[in-house]
Amino acid sequence: MSGDVLGFEVRDHVAYLTLNRPGRRNALDTTLIAALLDAFDTVCDDDDIWTMVLTGAGDKAFCAGGDLKEFDEMAAAGRQIPVPMRGAHRNVYEALLEVPKPTVAVLNGAAVAGGFELALACDVRIAAEHVVVGMPEAKIGMGANFATVVLPRMIPRAIAFELLYTGRYIDAARALELGLVNRVVAAEHLVTEAESFVREIVGNAPLTLRRYKEMFTKGWELPVAAALRLNVGPNPYTSADRAEGIRAFLEKRPPIWHGR
Repeated sequence: MSGDVLGFEVRDHVAYLTLNRPGRRNALDTTLIAALLDAFDTVCDDDDIWTMVLTGAGDKAFCAGGDLKEFDEMAAAGRQIPVPMRGAHRNVYEALLEVPKPTVAVLNGAAVAGGFELALACDVRIAAEHVVVGMPEAKIGMGANFATVVLPRMIPRAIAFELLYTGRYIDAARALELGLVNRVVAAEHLVTEAESFVREIVGNAPLTLRRYKEMFTKGWELPVAAALRLNVGPNPYTSADRAEGIRAFLEKRPPIWHGR
């Protein structure tokens, strides 16, 4: 469904998306962005998909951000390059942020500019030791629209300003210190470690996971009293899975989830 630029596979309730432009450091051109938006819709709509993993092809880059070569060619042809929150397609970072299921970014290489924003839009980030992340937009006259909104909500404002103002990259160890990634592992163990983590997630009740995601996303900046009254996402308290989970716990066996 996604074409050659984006790998898409579903295994045991997990959708695996792979940015597949290694020759361009998995940069986001218009074709790849359209493929991602299509894939996110599939993940949202398929009740048999409980979790989503996003990674890049190769080991050099998770994603280098927008395809500057394509942008330059568009400008030379007198066409406007993509502008955040405008145009025929949804903003790809916003669309990813709002996927109502757990999303895990597996950073196989550098995640910079829009590639870092793509990772920030995921719920959890696992990085190989050699990974660097950063927002160099100030060096090339771009805007980092998504990062300017979410970075100050994820890390101290002064550090967010520093990263944005200087355009410097930081290594995986520093990103871990700041809480920008959840864990850092040796490159040769990245796939197995990430898979183990994802399987731990998908072993839990899918409706509860969706409830968590929607409450997190929609209640992020609300006052506590308002957030508690959102009542968004599926209701696990009245589900068949809730009955199965309690019964399995009492019978000391693994639960069998059905997502209903």
